[in-house]
Amino acid sequence: MFRSIWDDVKREYSYGNMVTRIIIINLAFFVIVKLLWVVLMIGNAWVEPEIYRTISRFFMISSDWMHNLTHPWVIFTHMFFHEGVFHILWNMLFLYWFGRIVGDLLGNHRVLPLYLLGGLVGGLIYLITAKLMFNGTSYALGASGAVMAIVVAAGTTSPDYIMRLILLGDIKLKYIVGALVFFDVVGMGSNINTGGHIAHLGGAFFGWLFVRQLREGNDLSMPVNKLLNRIQDFFKGLTSGGSTRSRKGPKVVYKNPNRKKATHTRGRGNASSDYNDMSHQEQLDRILEKIKKSGYDNLTEEEKEFLFNASKK
Repeated sequence: MFRSIWDDVKREYSYGNMVTRIIIINLAFFVIVKLLWVVLMIGNAWVEPEIYRTISRFFMISSDWMHNLTHPWVIFTHMFFHEGVFHILWNMLFLYWFGRIVGDLLGNHRVLPLYLLGGLVGGLIYLITAKLMFNGTSYALGASGAVMAIVVAAGTTSPDYIMRLILLGDIKLKYIVGALVFFDVVGMGSNINTGGHIAHLGGAFFGWLFVRQLREGNDLSMPVNKLLNRIQDFFKGLTSGGSTRSRKGPKVVYKNPNRKKATHTRGRGNASSDYNDMSHQEQLDRILEKIKKSGYDNLTEEEKEFLFNASKK
């Protein structure tokens, strides 16, 4: 049974989209930490040992800057680290629901950079405000800031996208996202997880900024993807012996040989031929503009299929 589960996980990670991969990483981290907790609890007569808290803080971001400087990896690990079951459950559900929308509309290759940058901004906002709002040292963990970046990016990209909620029916995305942001604003006034709500709002702000910059022609995911590709190439070089340079893949350029011809015949053909005569980027821009004006559900089956295939690139 366990072998079958492991094979399923490997297959999903290898062939699934980026949302699936991020969820698998979060769940794997959670399982490892919980197994460690069980081992330590059994070894200490069921009394929670101090060593577990020490190990946990090894992955958390702290209001103490010295902790972060001596543990620089926490700026990334904190957004994959969860302790409570419901904490990771809700984060992964929201990531799955809204991440699929972002992947379909903005492209699968932008999901991970948005997640990482949203988590970084949320963590930075927490660090800036923690010393002003809390006494003593506090710690932050969880993917909530990164997930809120994806949630708000989805709502900003297609505010009229319809989601069907249990008991509530069909609701436009802008109202769902607005409600989630409002709950975090209200949560800042309570004494329960105030730092977490601040980090959520930091991530939410970046999600809005990401889409706004993308519409202005500034793709904030590009430098992140370039860095990730270099890291990947570096490790590939190590596994191959490091004696040869990593080979760059061929660049794919989408060109339509009939584009000039279509310019002269435009107006005599039907809408379908005009659509097919567009370049890949022109088709994608046209679909995104249509989603912005009338929503995803008004796309034709051909347009939905094109958008799905484009998100895989």
